Amino acid sequence: MAISRGQLVKELEPGLNALFGLEYKRYENQHAEIYTTESSDRAFEEEVMLSGFAQAQVKPEGTGVVFDNAQETFTARYTHETVALAFSITEEAIEDNLYDRLASRYTKALARSMANTKQVKAAGILNNGLPGGTFKSGDGVTLFNTAHPTISGTVKNTLTTAADLNETSLEQSLIDINAFTDERGLKVAARGIKMIIPSELQFTAERLMKSQGRTGTADNDVNALASMGMIPQGYRINNFLTDTDAFYIITDVPNGMKYFERSPIKTAMEGDFDTGNVRYKARERYSFGVSDFRGIFASPGA
Repeated sequence: MAISRGQLVKELEPGLNALFGLEYKRYENQHAEIYTTESSDRAFEEEVMLSGFAQAQVKPEGTGVVFDNAQETFTARYTHETVALAFSITEEAIEDNLYDRLASRYTKALARSMANTKQVKAAGILNNGLPGGTFKSGDGVTLFNTAHPTISGTVKNTLTTAADLNETSLEQSLIDINAFTDERGLKVAARGIKMIIPSELQFTAERLMKSQGRTGTADNDVNALASMGMIPQGYRINNFLTDTDAFYIITDVPNGMKYFERSPIKTAMEGDFDTGNVRYKARERYSFGVSDFRGIFASPGA
């Protein structure tokens, strides 16, 4: 249904001082702090986890060398979604508007809606990947899990005992990241490089990561997190996280969180010959997901 003059009564009358409601600032590209961007030229993308080899064995003199087998363990699939929105304005509404180019105002609102949807989808994987959530990684368990199955056992990328963000929980998270192993049980040299938090935790994070001394104590102890340069890229606020006490740590393990861009955002405009209405549309295709769960660590909070 087209936007008509009946919906824009005040914009057709003289004496109006201001129009508002379409000029809000928007949170944009917060997903780039979490995901690595890659392009795609197909309907979906698949990435396969390979197991590699177990620890090398000692070969006694005169004996044969031990052969090992590599294998595929799981597949991460990214299925692209088409996101689109449109609006239409009658010819008369465009002609009779007294204050501004009506279409330009609503195209800004259209861009804001498209940007908001992208950020909601990006954060949704973190929101729904917490223990008990609905988003699962390629190995069949929730993204943040204490028992990701591997050939040699299990690996965890969430705290064994969920905890709120504080000095103890953050230090334990970094210790657990350092303990990552690969599919065959070999140590992975991993470390946390960036923390992603909801806005509710920004003040806690600032004190934890910037204070010279330990927070919450009168002792003259050094803040080890700051002095050791842990989490070198600091923290970033994501305004689309829904769990107000959950925190996430991006690690330096490659092929973790990924954003595939199948078709970048495109806008189009066309007029209808019969009615004279003008239609505007925005459209893009993309997908968010994860290949290697070791690329991120989280705690859902206490």
